[in-house]
Parts: sequence; structure tokens; C-alpha cells
Amino acid sequence: MARVTLKTIAEHVGVSRMTVSNAFSRPDQLSGDLRARILSAADELGYAGPDPAARALARGRTGVVGMVLTDSPRDAFTDDVAVGFVRAVAGSLADAGYSLVLLHSSGDIGVVPARDIAMDGAIVYSCDTATSAFATLRERRLPIVNVEGSPHPGVPDIGIDNATGASQAAQHLVDLGHTRIAIILAALDADNAPASSISLETESTTIAGRMDGWMRPLAQAGIDPILVGTPALAIDELLRERIDRMLDDPPTAVLAFSDLAALEVMERAKDRGLRVPEQLSIIGFDDNPIAARVSPALTTVRQDVDAKGEAAAHTLLGLLREEEAASPPPLPTELVLRASTAPPESR
Repeated sequence: MARVTLKTIAEHVGVSRMTVSNAFSRPDQLSGDLRARILSAADELGYAGPDPAARALARGRTGVVGMVLTDSPRDAFTDDVAVGFVRAVAGSLADAGYSLVLLHSSGDIGVVPARDIAMDGAIVYSCDTATSAFATLRERRLPIVNVEGSPHPGVPDIGIDNATGASQAAQHLVDLGHTRIAIILAALDADNAPASSISLETESTTIAGRMDGWMRPLAQAGIDPILVGTPALAIDELLRERIDRMLDDPPTAVLAFSDLAALEVMERAKDRGLRVPEQLSIIGFDDNPIAARVSPALTTVRQDVDAKGEAAAHTLLGLLREEEAASPPPLPTELVLRASTAPPESR
């Protein structure tokens, strides 16, 4: 069957090709009756609509925004916080007439999403800006918004107030009377070592902010916490092994860089017969929806994931309108008290 084109429809209706084009892209230029005749003819002839690539070329815009994730979409969507962020971004972009495409870091048959997918701009979510995907997007001179990643000159950052929330969490443990405290970390290589004995430098601005918040009240109370970390950006087998070693001689309280890390500690502690919170208090970070559903419910630091997603989309849309989009102030965080913390049993 011959391919149906705008010219085919124009000849069928007896109008110009431009008139048919206007029926799809500029309907206000035609009368309602004429547009209805053209659309009816298109349906009758089996016309699928204007070629998206050709329309994008003509407009200079694709109507698509990319998002680079830390993990593959399969892994990233095991975390409800990441899911909530993507949902908020997608909703805000849809309201502005844009679609969202997820970009993984590698592909088959030579396809590199950050290089090969047509898009108008991109949001880089919780990634190291040294990644090849970020560099590729910069080479394409696309508008980019960076979300909780390492800062990069000329790229707006969307972040949360990690330090304040972390400080509230650590102060809560101090106020309860805890002195033997461990901190569970990503992006820092630490195998059950006192904080005073190792470098606290990390390339993750998110972890750096949380470390700053945790350490301030602990230092003021004269507490040198034990650090349990992994160089990776997320929970891995190395971190699980180090958590197990920590539990061989457990502290009375744990501060974790995420709720998922806190739940790792909680489950492994329960397997050893440790009672939470009587023998081990645990505080997470993020207020993942699962934090309120576990038993005992997890004390954690809440961040507004919807607000973060909306801020990322709003900032990128400003760049697409060729506005000067500066980094907005960090979004607030707050400690949410639940049942996973209590005074140490020995007090």
C-alpha cells in the first residue's frame, strides 16, 4: 500500500497541501467544517498524522525532555523516593506540553541515549556530573538542570536542606542520651572506623551536606561516631557486609543516609535478636512511604519529593524559554518522630 501523505489527502479533498498541514498544526486557520472534512479524509485514507521528526525540525523543538538516573530505570524504580520524583517531574512537564523520556547510561546496538535521543533539555537526577551522560549532554549544548548532584558551572542545581534535617536527627539521639552512635553512608569508604580517624571528603554534595548536619551536634556533645560506608552511590554488598560487622558489637543508635539503608539495618538487627528501638534506635532520611508502614515505624528526615520534582521541571522550563534560571534555595527538610527511636536501654 502506498504511503499516505499530506499531498494524498490534499488531492482527495481538493485543497492545498498547506491547508491540510494547517488542519493538524494550526487548526485556528481553518473553518470548523473544512477541518472536519480534512480529518475525516485522513481517517478514511489511514493517515497516522504528521511525521514527528519533521514537525520537530520545523518547530526547532521536539517536545521531549530527558532524565538521566543514577541507576537503570529497573533499579531506580525500586525506590519510592525516585518514583515520586519522576512522577512529579512528568506531571509538571505534561502541564507545559512536554513529554519525559528516561535515559539509561548504556544501550545496545551502539545507541547512547544521552547522545542519540532527540530532546530539548535534560534533568540529571542524583548523578555524578563526571558521568559520560552528563558530558554528552553538555557537548550537545542542551539546557540542563542538576538535581542533588555535584555542582557544575552554569548548570542550575535543585537541592534540599540536607544539613538542617541531619542536624535535627543527630540532636534527637543526643537528647535521648545516646553516646555510641554509628552513621551509615554511601559515597564514602569507611569500614566501621571512628569519624575522627578518616577523611570525611566525598564527591557527593548530598552526603556531604548530611555529614555536616550529623557531625555538628555530635561534636558538640563530644561524640565520635563510627562510620560504616561504601564508595558506591547506593546500597551494595560491600555496605551490607560492613553493616553486619557493625552489628557484631552494635552501637545504641544509627543514623542512615536513606530510609532504605535504615531498613537494611533494622532487618539485620532483628535477625540477630536486637530489639528496635529498645536496644538499637534507628533514624533514616527521605521519608520514603515505606517508612511509616514498617514495624516499628521509622523515625526519619522528611523531604518534599513532589516539590523537588516540580522545582526541577519549573527551572528547566525557564531555560527552555531562554530565561536566566538560577538555582532556587534548598528545599526544607524536617525530622519526623516515629517509633524507631528511644533512650538507650542502659540509661
